[in-house]
Amino acid sequence: MRSGLNPELDYSDYAAIPDDGKRHELLEGALHVTPAPSTSHQHAAKRLFRQMEAYFEGRSRGEVFFALIDVILGPHDVVQPDLVVAERAEQVSKRGIEGAPLVVVEIVSPSTAEHDRNRKASRYAALGIPHFWIVDPELQAMECYRLEKGRFALALAGHAHGPVRGSAPMSSIALRTASSQPSLSPRKRPP
Repeated sequence: MRSGLNPELDYSDYAAIPDDGKRHELLEGALHVTPAPSTSHQHAAKRLFRQMEAYFEGRSRGEVFFALIDVILGPHDVVQPDLVVAERAEQVSKRGIEGAPLVVVEIVSPSTAEHDRNRKASRYAALGIPHFWIVDPELQAMECYRLEKGRFALALAGHAHGPVRGSAPMSSIALRTASSQPSLSPRKRPP
């Protein structure tokens, strides 16, 4: 890796980082490291992955991947979201997902919530990711944001014990809040 004051790292620097069991990401050339996820995080990711896979892949609307996979948004932006939907087959390479995917999902923990909700969300919007979802396993809540005029706008939110509010970020997807974890389920379109 490069030496010097405040170096801007790129993909080659990132690829040279040794595997230490932690999540490494580049945002605007700055390295961010977070610990391995908790079991509640993994349970939420597993449940949501299964539902997203059934929805997106079952309808040929994209391929769903789960962490750890590199999403290479540019030479200085490499992230590892918890779940990601690649809409186009040509985005999938040996390195990971190349370019802005259709959907990124971050499952937050107390140690990552602020970073995921602010810094990463801002960067995802700036780099043109159309849909950004936040899942909070502790609160049993999910928020779905849609990119509008360069910023994320809340499109749908729900809680395991509360009402769903907003309109679906994509046609025929809605939150099902009756379960112990937020989840996705198909919704019939109005005639």
